[in-house]
Amino acid sequence: MLEVRALTVHYGKALALEGVDIDVQANALVAVIGPNGAGKTTLMRTISGLLRPTAGTVAFQGRSLSGLAPHQVVREGLVHCPEGRRPFPELTVLENLALGMPMWPARAQAEERLEEVYSLFPRLRERHHQLAGTLSGGEQQMLALGRSLMCRPRLLLLDEPSLGLAPKIVEEVFDAIGKIRAMGVTVLLVEQNVELALEVCDTVAVLDHGRLVFRGTGEELTRNATLKEVYLGLA
Repeated sequence: MLEVRALTVHYGKALALEGVDIDVQANALVAVIGPNGAGKTTLMRTISGLLRPTAGTVAFQGRSLSGLAPHQVVREGLVHCPEGRRPFPELTVLENLALGMPMWPARAQAEERLEEVYSLFPRLRERHHQLAGTLSGGEQQMLALGRSLMCRPRLLLLDEPSLGLAPKIVEEVFDAIGKIRAMGVTVLLVEQNVELALEVCDTVAVLDHGRLVFRGTGEELTRNATLKEVYLGLA
């Protein structure tokens, strides 16, 4: 479904990614993990069109995404839920969700999509007239996920969905991610909680200093003592 080949990205003269290859198969959950500053968020932002690569290609469902603006990438069915949740705080929950509803093919589908989101996150239904800025961190993460789903993505890029959340809320969010996947949405996940990421993923990619140092199953990774200790901080 997603093919990333030899992806290289610079911030000015600083090298952020170098020659990264990643594949995401349809209906899979692929986790990208690694130390802070490894290039994980840069990878997500480049795939979704927010950053332009220095070299390399990104193809989605056999079509190159080169040169497409972020809103055009969304139209292809690839949606990015960024780190930090980023609601529009002065708008209500409902208004935030409505902003995730594209103008294509018809807004008549809005109610159906909204009901799907409310079924997944009942708390959002309860707070649909509440200002997003007054929600808890966990509720804002649910809102960010719900807003992304209003676009009916085929592939969802999730960047650090557990960041800053209490353990109980993290469980709720990852339970929702499992349900999203069961809906037929493929997921590429960047996650700081390594053990949780390995628990839910089919395959995992490890980035360090902008380079891909491992890709394979979680089981293969946990059998590699060097990778566990050096890159993941696990004894």
